[in-house]
Amino acid sequence: MNFLAHALLAGETPALIVGGVVGDWVKGVLPGALPADLAQGVALHRAIDVFAETHPAFCASRARMSLARRRYAGVLVDIFYDHLLARDWSQHHPQALGHYCARIHQYLDHRSDDLPERARPALEWMAREHWLERYADIDAIGEVLERMSQRVRRPNPLAGGELELRAEITAFEADFRAWLADARVFVALWRQHNLGQHGGPSTSG
Repeated sequence: MNFLAHALLAGETPALIVGGVVGDWVKGVLPGALPADLAQGVALHRAIDVFAETHPAFCASRARMSLARRRYAGVLVDIFYDHLLARDWSQHHPQALGHYCARIHQYLDHRSDDLPERARPALEWMAREHWLERYADIDAIGEVLERMSQRVRRPNPLAGGELELRAEITAFEADFRAWLADARVFVALWRQHNLGQHGGPSTSG
């Protein structure tokens, strides 16, 4: 669910960015039906997810969630981290957030024929409503969680989940900074090993 973080960590390679954003909609063995370059982006997305699941800061963030929402802690932390990234975007990337998000949507639109059919409605909605930019507003995070709660078939505590972030914002900020710093190093090593590319994502921060 942390679309913006996956895009940032993918660096400046369009196919890796697209694969990073759509990774949650791609299941099964890679490359599957995907072109090879997009499959690499999805592979990076999956590697980052595995890295996050065991990272001490990410685990600390999940543990901060109340017992009522603990079952959905991973989803909530993903969204919280995207909020913190968007809110402080200028610290992490030289391009303005709005322009960066427009570029992401251009990349997605250019590769739309290669993307899973089930991903397209959500991606179109994301572009139309400017949700990646709106992640910078904690009230918008509340709206996202409200919509998500309605899409989950069984009763769930996602609605109002932004209150968890508000209650411990300083602690979540510290967790996120620690996680992102280590994630950049992890991605640089992953690219070197899997793509033969040296160096990390060409972003600031």
